[in-house]
Amino acid sequence: MFSAKAEAKAASVPPGGLPLPPKVRLQDQFHAVARFQHLSLRTEQAYWEWVMRYLKFHRARAGGWVDPREQGTTGVTPFLTELAVQGVAVSTQNQALNALLFLHREVLKQRFEAGDFLRVSRPPRLPVVLSREEARELIGQLDGTYKLMAQLLYGTGLRLLELLRLRVKDIDFGRGQITVREGKGGGSRVTMLPESLRTVLREHLERVRKLHERDLAEGFGWVPLPGQLAQKYVNAGKEWPWQWVFPSAHRSRDPVSGNIARHHTSETGLQRVMKLAVGRASFNKPASCHTLRHSFATHLLEGGTDIRNVQSLLGHKSVVTTQLYTHVMQKPGIGVRSPLDN
Repeated sequence: MFSAKAEAKAASVPPGGLPLPPKVRLQDQFHAVARFQHLSLRTEQAYWEWVMRYLKFHRARAGGWVDPREQGTTGVTPFLTELAVQGVAVSTQNQALNALLFLHREVLKQRFEAGDFLRVSRPPRLPVVLSREEARELIGQLDGTYKLMAQLLYGTGLRLLELLRLRVKDIDFGRGQITVREGKGGGSRVTMLPESLRTVLREHLERVRKLHERDLAEGFGWVPLPGQLAQKYVNAGKEWPWQWVFPSAHRSRDPVSGNIARHHTSETGLQRVMKLAVGRASFNKPASCHTLRHSFATHLLEGGTDIRNVQSLLGHKSVVTTQLYTHVMQKPGIGVRSPLDN
């Protein structure tokens, strides 16, 4: 005869799934499932941080440790409501919801019922957009690799992490295009390779290749591969096509495999340089690396590019997201002018 608690716990298990052994540490369970589900390391870390905040929230309320295996999903609603009361952004609450959904459904194998929680509801902000002259001035204050990175952000519409995660094989000089693999949301897409950057990008890759050859000569030269490719193709991590376009200046230990590898360069480097360049610029706008992506989309629309094409280049799932840029165009819609200018 099962107890009422055991029956309730068994009923919470979805068909085809079994709960993990209860004696295994929750953190170990979480990371094991995250690796099995092929979550990116950044997503895995962000989700676990939300789980920790979730557990601390209920520990403070209960005055002691609360086991999520026993609590189930009843604690999700008050936690998400508290986030809304604190005034977090919509995306922040959504990320917390996704993290708890992953915890209960994928790790603990429980049916997920969040209940009616207070949702953050705020209209989207208009993006900061530079004019063509301002973008040229900002990029002109950079030099070397950082300048090339900024030019690619503005010339392709890539997100910063998408740029940093580019591999040599993603640059197709013959077709004049760049392939973005596993971008935001896990999708892949193709964008243009600016003609004006062909020569400087080739020269940059030659320098990267010499760095890779030096690593190989010293017994290194390995880079982490996505998914299970490292197990399927044992030596692929040392091959030239898989190398990062923008490698780090130093080798480090890969947190997943434990191998000494050369990761791609950190996003903080370009962000720091960009912030200094914005401070020296003549315009008064809170620009950042992502502002170059906003400017890319807006300038394409102002130039007459079809909004569906812009949507595809940006990797937006819905054209509604892309339509936000029509509100910051210099000539919105069909080119309406102020009556005062007439």
